[in-house]
Formats: sequence, C-alpha cells, structure tokens
Amino acid sequence: MNLLELAKKRKTVRKFDSKMPSFEDIKYAIEVAKEAPSGKNDQPWLYVLIKDDNRKKEIRKICEKGEKTFYDNSKGELREWLDKMGFSWEKPFLSEAPYLLFVYSNMKSPFSKESVWISIGYLLLALEEKGLATVTYTPSNFNEISNYINLSKEYKLEVILPIGYSIDPKPKYKRKDIDDVLIIK
Repeated sequence: MNLLELAKKRKTVRKFDSKMPSFEDIKYAIEVAKEAPSGKNDQPWLYVLIKDDNRKKEIRKICEKGEKTFYDNSKGELREWLDKMGFSWEKPFLSEAPYLLFVYSNMKSPFSKESVWISIGYLLLALEEKGLATVTYTPSNFNEISNYINLSKEYKLEVILPIGYSIDPKPKYKRKDIDDVLIIK
C-alpha cells in the first residue's frame, strides 16, 4: 500500500478491541516518528507508553474531570457541533485502548511544537501501516494530566494517542477536495 492509500484509509477511532497489539508494532511506529524533520535537528519529542490498566483508569478519571468542565462551559457553535457529533465528556477509549501513548515536546527546542506534530503525522501513518488505530486526543486539562505523568517541566504534553485495533464502525469523515485546499498562482 502506498502512502496516499494509507492516508486515505486512516480514520479517527474511539472504540478499540481489547486484543493487545504487538509491542514491536508500537516500537516500529515510534521508530518511524523519530525520523521526522525538526528545527535545528533537536528532535524535541518524547514518548511515554502506558499499558498498565490501573494507570489508564486514573488517566481517564483525571481527563474526564477536565472534559466535564469543558463540555459544561461549551456554548454556541462549538456546543452545537459537539452535540451533533454525539461527543461527551466521557472518554472510555482512555481506559479501553490497550496502550496510551503520551507525546511530549521539549519546550527548550526551537519550533518544538511544529516538529513534534510532524512526527505525530509520521506516527499516525506508521500505525495505520501496522493495522493499528488511534485518535489524537488533546485533553482540556493538560497540566493536571502532565502532573500525573510527572516529567520534567521542560516537557509539554501535546497529545495522548490511545492505540489498538479498531472496532469503531463509523466511516472516515469526508475530506475536502484538492481544489478546495490548493491555490496555484
């Protein structure tokens, strides 16, 4: 399968099978991700892999506390969209996915956020190549969840990636056409 086919196949998944993926497949995806370009070649990414069920339950509890506040305070167009899509403050995928991969950026590095998100793009396609699925979950209470993970303050949490095999029946959301996103002058 070529890269475009992988990208077209990849979708956001929030429902996971309990079957444990191979650690080698996760490691492979991180190997691919660490090959991404970065400002000053600092490679400012750090990955923390969680597979312990008790830790995942605690992470879910912390995240849902922040999500409840976020959802309760959402108004207008955002609230309408959340309701239309059927999203809620409950995040069962945080305890149901076999793995949670926390991706951090080292804030001391130039362009750390941009560099890390490029590596996340590589990671998403590598997971797809291995038949694994994820959702790029950005918790509303980054500081609280980072305190639980307990890393040096120079690292900023960018995303939590629940990883596993999809049992999510929903289709991939429609993408814009190339003519809608490309301007040629």
